[in-house]
Amino acid sequence: MNSATGAKAKIGLIGLGLMGRPMGLNLLKAGHALTVWNRTPARAEALVAAGASQAASPRAAAEACDVLITIVSDPSALQEVLWGKDGAMSGLRRGGIYIDSSTVSPALARKISAACAERGARFLDAPVTGGTWGAEKGELVFMVGGEAATLAEAEAVLGVLGKKWFHLGPNGAGQTIKLAMNLILALQVDALAEALALVGGAGIAGEKLVEVLQSSMARAAVLDVKAPLLLKGEYPPSFPLRLMHKDLGLALDLANQIGVPLPATAAAREIYSSVKGAAKEDLDYAAVMKFWKG
Repeated sequence: MNSATGAKAKIGLIGLGLMGRPMGLNLLKAGHALTVWNRTPARAEALVAAGASQAASPRAAAEACDVLITIVSDPSALQEVLWGKDGAMSGLRRGGIYIDSSTVSPALARKISAACAERGARFLDAPVTGGTWGAEKGELVFMVGGEAATLAEAEAVLGVLGKKWFHLGPNGAGQTIKLAMNLILALQVDALAEALALVGGAGIAGEKLVEVLQSSMARAAVLDVKAPLLLKGEYPPSFPLRLMHKDLGLALDLANQIGVPLPATAAAREIYSSVKGAAKEDLDYAAVMKFWKG
């Protein structure tokens, strides 16, 4: 096994939000030496208390590790982390591995890959699915773009964080599949909200629809998780609506670039936009139900 990704690998983690913090705790539990950085330094406190080192900048985090992982909110945040003041790109080690688990555009993934190659580093775009519960349990699923040999070296680290990973093609392929996946999840939850509004408007309890749904061809795993939230009208952010809204925009941007119409996605994004615009707090994307309930 390559020493960079062995049992005591030196790992850098940038982005300590809903997903990054539990991922970091799992890396520490597995015995890895972890250096962390976050735009809001206070978010590192739990990880530092558990044994992580806190870097003074993204560059310092990259310089301290053999494997760097980033998981930040959006393309602009990622570009700032990589190329902003004391950016991580300038600190990547020759021969090291950089794994980005943010959800960004395939074009940005390819740009990062080219920049890594210039520094002699290897890059995987590896966005995740599984929500905060998957991050906490170490059961994330990674969608990976990049070289197969690089993925093989990174598997010891990914195995701490996830239960499964798919090698989908060259850099950018992981992000393309992730956007397609989130498109489906957004439409499924939007469809359930719309159906619940229909039966509720007809005077029938939404629980009746969900009961039948669970025994039908329309059943989907995401609805098992989200249906209780929609029925209760409670939306603690596991996957924030603001991020799903961003991902739908990225999917539509990609579709425009390659000439593929996405009419259902465009319609759903208008609904998510409406709810996002009215929200006064950070809500899960199941809060799309608010479009009908107010």
